[in-house]
Amino acid sequence: MDSGTVRLDKWLWATRLFKTRRLAAQAARARRILVNHQVAKPGKLLRIGDFVTIRRPQSPTSLKVIALVSRRLPASEAQGLYEETAESIRNRESEASLRRATRTASPSRRPGKKERRAIIRFNRSVNSDPPQNRGDR
Repeated sequence: MDSGTVRLDKWLWATRLFKTRRLAAQAARARRILVNHQVAKPGKLLRIGDFVTIRRPQSPTSLKVIALVSRRLPASEAQGLYEETAESIRNRESEASLRRATRTASPSRRPGKKERRAIIRFNRSVNSDPPQNRGDR
């Protein structure tokens, strides 16, 4: 593990908080990343003990930097590089439970053969024209 300082965008990428370094830099440029409660640019140098807040549409994530690395690590190791605050964990879990509760029941699969035939039969009965009254027959 590296000592000293690491660029913000590189650390966010290395800890797997963002899929690519470019996405981490874009989030920082869009003022969605705060370091010690101040808006940070992608090149901001992080130190151990800094607080990083990622403002996402779902809920903000607050982290404390425990270790610095400049290379991408496996997910299991990357989670040990930061510590999420208790308030952030509570907010994230409450948002997730709210999303689960408000999720609408939508069909999660395509209709089977029997169901598809029932749909076709129904559509034919609805769309069929009533017999016309013709005087010549």
